[in-house]
Amino acid sequence: MTDRLAFHTLDVFTDRRYGGNPLAVVLAADGLNTRQMQTMAREFNLSETVFVQAANHAQAQFKVRIFTPDVELPFAGHPTVGTACLLAELGLAPQGDDVRFVLEENVGLVPVRVVREAGRPLFGELTTAVLPAWSPNGVEDVPSNAVLAAMLGLAADDIGASGQGYDEAPRACSCGVPYVLVPLRSPELLAGIAFNVELWRRALAQAWAHHVYVYARGYDGELRARMFAPGSGVVEDPATGSAAVALAGRLGLESPMTDGTLRWPIHQGLEMGRPSLLLIEVDKVAGAVTAVRVGGHAVRMLDGTIPV
Repeated sequence: MTDRLAFHTLDVFTDRRYGGNPLAVVLAADGLNTRQMQTMAREFNLSETVFVQAANHAQAQFKVRIFTPDVELPFAGHPTVGTACLLAELGLAPQGDDVRFVLEENVGLVPVRVVREAGRPLFGELTTAVLPAWSPNGVEDVPSNAVLAAMLGLAADDIGASGQGYDEAPRACSCGVPYVLVPLRSPELLAGIAFNVELWRRALAQAWAHHVYVYARGYDGELRARMFAPGSGVVEDPATGSAAVALAGRLGLESPMTDGTLRWPIHQGLEMGRPSLLLIEVDKVAGAVTAVRVGGHAVRMLDGTIPV
């Protein structure tokens, strides 16, 4: 192994520079150990850094390991989408206008799709390796509305949402990474969140789902969201694919539709000055969720090398 490795950065879940969620991808990282990867991720100090290695599984194109500044993750959305787009752009993945391949992650095999659109950055999409699951202890894993409201700097009656065909309370759900999904009664409330890390530490730090994804329904069918993950060294994240698929899973599980595909756009990162757009989909057959996807564009930003 050389003493320097090539890396690239991308802005993911955006079609323009300086939006979305920044990502670092280190190539040819087979010789790195876990400590070295964690140290490099801390140096990049982005929400996630990906290390691309040779696949162990015959069906996978590459193996990817994903690190926040503090911990390794089993799966994450913007690293998977961004890495898929980068590999396609560099010619390291199958080529074409609409190609599919598989990335091996700690959660399992993650199918990805990359689409080339004339005059636009590459569009990437993942299908989750695992189907949505509720928390093992049900609603007992979710703090009360009063505690959640205090954690977010909101009023207790701001928590929860109801409307045409839905009545949502906070729930914990996972499509590979667990989240507490907190609906708000209006999207305007998102801008007023003042996240209290000390209250989070007391209420959620040791819970099955300790990341907090706060969302609200907009006025044209879209969703708006913010995500907080101090347990992973990320106080707030501008675009979170693993949270988006957890929310998609929740909405799919609760939807009365029995057959077909449900779709929603999610806007995230506006409050951070990093506007992001995530497109989520859920397939249902005979009332059961059979697939969950999230996609978005990725813009290549920086190229360089990092010492080992």
